[in-house]
Amino acid sequence: MIIDEQTRRKLRLMGADQLLDAFERQDERACATMPVNERIMLAVDDAYSTWADRKITAMGKRAKPRYPQADLRTLDLIDERKLDRNAINQLQSCAFIGQRLNILLTGATGSGKSWLACAIVKQACRNSYRSLYTRMPDLAEQLDTATGKPAGVRKLVRKYSTYTLLVLDEWLLDKPDERMRSFLLEIMEHRYDTVSTVFVTQYPVKDWHERLGGDVTADAIMDRIVHNGITINTGEYNMRRHHAHPTTTN
Repeated sequence: MIIDEQTRRKLRLMGADQLLDAFERQDERACATMPVNERIMLAVDDAYSTWADRKITAMGKRAKPRYPQADLRTLDLIDERKLDRNAINQLQSCAFIGQRLNILLTGATGSGKSWLACAIVKQACRNSYRSLYTRMPDLAEQLDTATGKPAGVRKLVRKYSTYTLLVLDEWLLDKPDERMRSFLLEIMEHRYDTVSTVFVTQYPVKDWHERLGGDVTADAIMDRIVHNGITINTGEYNMRRHHAHPTTTN
């Protein structure tokens, strides 16, 4: 399709570069006998695919996953891991996000918890869900910084309350102090039954209450996590050892 320079300029000014590029990618000989409306539909589909791919890529970068290459489509389902295939299928469909459920990822060190969490983030971004991955030590640093600013903590709570999917890695690796517990309770209160949170930890769920302080604050935090949570255990099998490249000696 021949597009004059003035029309090209207008399309670019309107930010329709992808549509213009799609028209220019069309093969003139292949499309010569095609009705104009069909050519337009093909160009729009082409431009939309480009736009969607770029959007997913941008969302993935903003989500800041620890392992950007992680992908549920390439998840290693070897028998030794004993992963629940039905649970993995639910992660792939992101049905749990639509149902506003939490995911409780537990398992031994090296069992692939963080990798799986990052793969969940990527899948959520593919489905246009605003997502974020963060580690608890990084969250603690942000809380320290926010505490010294006017309304800083309130703004931080608001920030972490708005993500449709939030991953908290290294959950309860260190026992939280009173300030962190109050902060976590505020976040969980805002997120409860509204959006989904993924908790990633080597501690089984039965140990969380004690690590949260074992008091009424711990009761309140747990109450907002476990009652609408799906527990997935990644087992004891060490995936780092499984994927390690053997070294050779001379």
